[in-house]
Amino acid sequence: MNRFKKTSYSPVIRKLLAAVFFCLIIGLFLAGLSSISRITAGNEEESLKRSIIQSAVHCYATQGFYPDSIDYLEKYYGISYDKEKYLVSYEAIGSNIMPDITVFSIERKKGDHR
Repeated sequence: MNRFKKTSYSPVIRKLLAAVFFCLIIGLFLAGLSSISRITAGNEEESLKRSIIQSAVHCYATQGFYPDSIDYLEKYYGISYDKEKYLVSYEAIGSNIMPDITVFSIERKKGDHR
């Protein structure tokens, strides 16, 4: 038995190993891409909430009242968002009390046409 003799795999096995390796790399890439997508969506939601809060506080500081609706902030403070992607709950309690602001992500499944 020669210890230095190279063992040669058949061409079929080599191609199969290459295909498995390629599929593994593609799978890892797609998993990473999906993870980045989820993180980005969470950051967008949080950024929208911060923008709405900052605009409401700015309105209170300059005009002396918190707006009674999100429409006021959209009209006068440039707040805009994708209404098909996010649902904003803006509950004004009083003109001198910070409103309760919540942002929800609307997730649609493929084929869901509302």
